[in-house]
Amino acid sequence: MTDGVSDPNGVSGAAERPGAWLGRTLEVTLDRPAHGGFCVARHEGRVVFVRQGLPGERVRVRVEADDKPGWCRAEVIEVLDPSPHRRPSVCAASAESGSGCCDLAHTDRDGALAYKTAVLREQLERIGGPGVAQVGEVPVETLPAAPEAGAPDLGWRTRVRLTADADGRFGYHRYRSEDVVADLRCPQPVAGVIDGIADLRSRPGSELLVMRDADGERHVVEIGPPAPAARSGSRRERATGRRTRGGARRTSTVLEGDPTVVERVGTHVWQLEPTGFWQAHIAAPRVYSDVVTEWADPDAGDIVWDLYSGAGLFAAPLADRVGPAGGVDAVEIAPAAVAAGRRSLADVPALRFHRGETVRTLATLRPDPRAVILDPPRAGAGRAVVTAVCAAEPDRIVHIGCDPASFARDLALYGERGYRPRRMRAFDAFPLTHHVEAIALLTRGD
Repeated sequence: MTDGVSDPNGVSGAAERPGAWLGRTLEVTLDRPAHGGFCVARHEGRVVFVRQGLPGERVRVRVEADDKPGWCRAEVIEVLDPSPHRRPSVCAASAESGSGCCDLAHTDRDGALAYKTAVLREQLERIGGPGVAQVGEVPVETLPAAPEAGAPDLGWRTRVRLTADADGRFGYHRYRSEDVVADLRCPQPVAGVIDGIADLRSRPGSELLVMRDADGERHVVEIGPPAPAARSGSRRERATGRRTRGGARRTSTVLEGDPTVVERVGTHVWQLEPTGFWQAHIAAPRVYSDVVTEWADPDAGDIVWDLYSGAGLFAAPLADRVGPAGGVDAVEIAPAAVAAGRRSLADVPALRFHRGETVRTLATLRPDPRAVILDPPRAGAGRAVVTAVCAAEPDRIVHIGCDPASFARDLALYGERGYRPRRMRAFDAFPLTHHVEAIALLTRGD
């Protein structure tokens, strides 16, 4: 058959019986990077999404998944003509044991930044459309490294979540699998975070949350099996709850450190549960907070909404700016995050926390916001939230996205309501992986 079919990344190929190529070895030349950690190739009229490759390389690949008529997924098994950006993988857990932790560990820094910049540009153009793409090139920026890391893409992660395998050893999940790889040789964690963890044993399926806080203290928490997840609320709201709640529905035992994790940004100090959400990159909280505060640009006496607020990382400095004559309303669905924010920021008079689903809570907030901040989970905010935010007619919207596809889609939804991106920055907040974080400032008008 030769019918054209479209795939989620916007390329197409000839239809083919699903499964026909599974296990087949192909020789292909890789084209542009695609969202999800792949490069695009074409072979015999079909599209092949190739993992562990780089643009321009000629490689031999093995087809690992072939369940769509027009395209399949493959993995590099031999590099015949390498990219100048290729380097030996810096992650043994990924390269040797098949962990899914580091899918860009085989490219140097310049190659990784160019890869992510190209993916973000393609998603903004294809999904966001002309009104979003007019912002132009958005180069992905490097975040500052931990002082002891030695390189900006190493030793950046302050929080690691591990799972126990069938023998009770902790490790990472295998790529696209629930199987656990009991190999901790990943260079993402900050120095000392996983020291000695390989010697621990637990019940199969239990989890271990290991972190280093702002005081340099390590916290190790063992998390029991999950209870069935409640189905109330939208898919996005449930995702937000999982992100910020962590182990709220699971038993947990502190094995090392304090039951309270201390984090600091500027003059504010947070006391969080170990299972509570905080940005994983050591530099991300400060950098994001600075950008959001600058772009929101509130004056004394203004009202600001901070949606998907977590414990108030952005709400705190914004409340400082608006002062007691103004107000910041922070909306968060996770009860532990709301409790941590109220406890940690009790001395900030302009700040109010509201616990609830975002779209259902907006009507209870102080009206006429000067600025609205949104930091939704990976699935994005979606039409209902975007519509409600635009109906409030803020002067400025600052939208943060950790997935370029949902980020671009949300920006297009704002465009339907007359808001256009004026500034945009993107950060390599997840080095050695394909993930990227982007922030956009939107205002009304052409």
